[in-house]
Amino acid sequence: MTEGTICLVGCGFVADLYMRSLRLHPGLRVAAVWDRDADRLAAFSAHWNVPAASGLDAMLAALPPEGLVLNLTNPSAHFEINAACLAAGHHVYCEKPLALRVEEAIELAETAREKGLQLGSAPCSVLGAAAQTLGHALRSGIAGTPRAIYAELDDGFVPQAAYRKWISESGAPWPFEDEFRTGCTLEHAGYYLAWLIAWFGSVRTVVAASAETVTDKTGAGSMAPDLSVATLFFHTGMVARLTCSIVAPHDHRIRVIGDAGVLSCNAAWDNGAPVRFARRVTVRRRLMEWPLPRRIRLTGPTPPKVKRWGAAAMDFLLGPVEMLDAVREGRQSRLGGTFAVHLTEVTLAIQNAGEHSGAQTMQVTCPPMDPMPWAR
Repeated sequence: MTEGTICLVGCGFVADLYMRSLRLHPGLRVAAVWDRDADRLAAFSAHWNVPAASGLDAMLAALPPEGLVLNLTNPSAHFEINAACLAAGHHVYCEKPLALRVEEAIELAETAREKGLQLGSAPCSVLGAAAQTLGHALRSGIAGTPRAIYAELDDGFVPQAAYRKWISESGAPWPFEDEFRTGCTLEHAGYYLAWLIAWFGSVRTVVAASAETVTDKTGAGSMAPDLSVATLFFHTGMVARLTCSIVAPHDHRIRVIGDAGVLSCNAAWDNGAPVRFARRVTVRRRLMEWPLPRRIRLTGPTPPKVKRWGAAAMDFLLGPVEMLDAVREGRQSRLGGTFAVHLTEVTLAIQNAGEHSGAQTMQVTCPPMDPMPWAR
């Protein structure tokens, strides 16, 4: 059981998802929470029975040196808050993206390195059982040599959804205007990008396009693309295609196409989603994947799972817990360092691709991620 102290800055919709996960980690203590919205801070603090700080400085003062700040603010504030927390000498785990510009992400990572601090980025589903099981299947060669990967993160026609009725446990509304301005690629691409980078290391080239297909979404100001399609060329030779949208029918599949068949998982937001393998066969001269794929399981126990809430069944504290373990063990967090910066760089390249960007060469590299001890 991991023990440690955390603080939360930002008490909006996603913060409740982190607090729901707290019951799986009884060794964690919340020293303080803070939000610039006094009413939101009061509601969140009362609902979860956690101390409310009077300001950012007061929140940071309540955190011991080996503790961890969870930056759950709006993406536009990520760089500022991350920089302030690092300057105060604290380790930081940030909701995606780490920053809105690659240069800012690099600057933050360099500051953390110089100060000997951990700086990591969500999402942490790559540390969950589904991603780790699929990674183990790849290393075991169950599907033979992997040749290509298709990954989908399409969430349905969200602009027509009843999103004004989406309310978190402590009463925070889903921040639809901010979500539409930030964009589904920045919000969601990391869920499968993190898996791919963990398995195959860094992306060499991104060839992508993005567009805003629904131009009358609710909210003021310019909106981000609501559709992106990317082909990713990895240094290791792997090629993957990733789609993100809030217009196409819901589809969260990832399929690894190998010489012997197809490994698949159908739910990026479910730590316990089954991983299956369909072997390739020839039946009466027809080449096909076997229609009854077998489930792949790890031999040992996997981390406990949270119950589904809304669209997700994810333990949002897997990342912070792993980072606290890294602090205690004196190593780099799996979600920190060049991994976090590269994840941000690739995501931004896809988001900002537009119509004419063509091939984009990535400047930051990182090695594949070490599997979790229970998945080796």
